[in-house]
Amino acid sequence: MAYTGLRWGEAIALRVEHVDIPRKRLSVTDNAVQIDQVHEVGSPKSGQPRSVPFPEFLAFELRILVDGLAPDALLFSNPRGGYLKRSVSRTGWFAAAVDQSGVPSITVHDLRHTAASLAVSAGVHVKALQRMLGHESAAMTLDVYSDLFDDDLDAVGSALDHARSSAGVGEMWAQGTQAT
Repeated sequence: MAYTGLRWGEAIALRVEHVDIPRKRLSVTDNAVQIDQVHEVGSPKSGQPRSVPFPEFLAFELRILVDGLAPDALLFSNPRGGYLKRSVSRTGWFAAAVDQSGVPSITVHDLRHTAASLAVSAGVHVKALQRMLGHESAAMTLDVYSDLFDDDLDAVGSALDHARSSAGVGEMWAQGTQAT
């Protein structure tokens, strides 16, 4: 989830057939929501299916995970093959994973923000990030994650300086002022 930006319900609704290892894509077609002790499955929050990329280093792990499973099997399931339940206790499976990771404190939803942060720092275009996260518009992505783009402001001045130097604009300007 930290590398795909999937929502919890999207992640637990993934099935083996939704994993395309050669293309490094996940097809997000369903969302499982836990109501009391029952999971209701519907479309993703956006209402539209989407294709979500995953990094190469996850392909090996996913290949091991899907090996031998039926196409309709849940990718992440409980021991009985059913939907995972969201762990809200400090002793549940997610808390144990966080403890093992050494990260002081993180929630399942924080993993979505981590994916967005990693994508922004890697230079992903906001439209690609919008599609990855399943936002209706790039404006929504920017509204939610605008603080992640603050470092881009530092790069603007450098990029403009580089563009000016590369184009020789400074030389043309200097020549133009000398002529007048």
